[in-house]
Amino acid sequence: MSEASTDRADRPAEVTDPLLWGLSAAVADAHQPDDDRICVSPSCVGAAWPCAAWNNAQEGLRAARVPRPAPPADAPIAEPPRDDPLTGWSTDLVPAHRAKPLAVTAA
Repeated sequence: MSEASTDRADRPAEVTDPLLWGLSAAVADAHQPDDDRICVSPSCVGAAWPCAAWNNAQEGLRAARVPRPAPPADAPIAEPPRDDPLTGWSTDLVPAHRAKPLAVTAA
């Protein structure tokens, strides 16, 4: 596995979004301060720490721990209207006739 893996052993048990938590933790790890409190990440180019990326990563870490509310069991599931020809996989739309067929070329 790569070092950027989101399957981290130090992930807290209360995390409800492991992908968000892992990505946020990786960003926070990459944006640490040096001895002069300057962000060490090359993408920050000498920005004072805490940088914007580190602050955003902290917000991501908080958001990854927020429990997601379950929808009510009796909530109706919204479905698109059946008479709309542009929704769903099947439609009655037919491609326009072309006077000249498209040429297929190998890349």
